[in-house]
Amino acid sequence: MDLSLSTWWWIVAGLLVAAELATGTLYLLMVAIGCAAGAIAAHAQLAFFPQALVAAAVGGGLVLAWHRLRERSPGPVPPQANPDINLDIGERLQVDGWNADGTARVPYRGSAWNVRYIGDGPAVPGPHVIAEVRHNELAVRRA
Repeated sequence: MDLSLSTWWWIVAGLLVAAELATGTLYLLMVAIGCAAGAIAAHAQLAFFPQALVAAAVGGGLVLAWHRLRERSPGPVPPQANPDINLDIGERLQVDGWNADGTARVPYRGSAWNVRYIGDGPAVPGPHVIAEVRHNELAVRRA
């Protein structure tokens, strides 16, 4: 059985997609797209060297573009400050007085909670917004 070059490109692309599914890295998917571009170049009856150039240019370009996109995007929000995980983040509460160490005890959701001031400036009584949930303590900023 004699397989054409385009078939080999598609086989390699399929193996790379399978490896990507097993590892979860999108870089392998970008290289697989490059192999698919090489297969399309083979279908266009280009010689092997131009096929390899097309595959390298497309796959390498996508890898470089994805890498630069990930560098520019902000890092993940830590779980204690992520409003998708902690539904209390962004909620308002009233602090009537602060201790000298920047902590207080306030009623919130039917219970007394420890709060710690993490905002700018001095801690003053009044309305505050929950910025983080740190175990059994709420980190707050002025509203």
